[in-house]
Amino acid sequence: MTEEDVQHYKIIFLGDQYVGKSSILNRFYQDKFEQDYQATIGLDFHSKNVEIKGTTIRLLLYDTAGQEKFKSLIPMYIRDANIIIVVYDITNKDSFIHTEHWVNETKDLKREDAIFVLVGNKIDLEETRAVSHKEAEDFAAEKGFLFHEVSAKTGDEVQELFTSIIFPEMSRKFNIGDEEEVKNEQEGENNKNVKLGQNMDGPKKKGGCCGGGKNKPTKIENPKSEESDEHN
Repeated sequence: MTEEDVQHYKIIFLGDQYVGKSSILNRFYQDKFEQDYQATIGLDFHSKNVEIKGTTIRLLLYDTAGQEKFKSLIPMYIRDANIIIVVYDITNKDSFIHTEHWVNETKDLKREDAIFVLVGNKIDLEETRAVSHKEAEDFAAEKGFLFHEVSAKTGDEVQELFTSIIFPEMSRKFNIGDEEEVKNEQEGENNKNVKLGQNMDGPKKKGGCCGGGKNKPTKIENPKSEESDEHN
């Protein structure tokens, strides 16, 4: 596959200043964390090649500034974003409340098939948490967003945010993946549904359980990544 054949998918990070958007991006992009990170001015850009189910794609990562004076620049970058990640600080209640504003910023601009992800950062500061996991999870569920909590500082759950939450949803929604692998996965899901149907139709065992929870995202192997030389 040539570079021209690689599909591009755009990810944009939104959220208040100091919630850690740049730190999450850099932890994912090059597994680094800077304690004294300078605030983003306007917009920052990186790209990274990853592999999802046997298919190499390029992620275009846009880090936006949270300051009020730069908000006028954001709409032009939202319009064709495939994934919109809204970040808040779990120790700052206002930053969570303001996620509603950031969501509204995208209301008339986003693609119809855009994937929204609500991300709580700084779980390493659990003792000063101001936003409960359940409150944020309920908000995300109400909006139909994916949800995850991370620590950019320690790296906890940052890679999992992408490999276990975002990439499986991208594979499902944008049909990314080796055709044979996707076909086998779909057949596996069909077989699972048949078995579930048979169990439901059969006699119920005393003390049995229904197991009727929501399906969890399909886990995939950690992506093989290749950082781009662009904008380093």
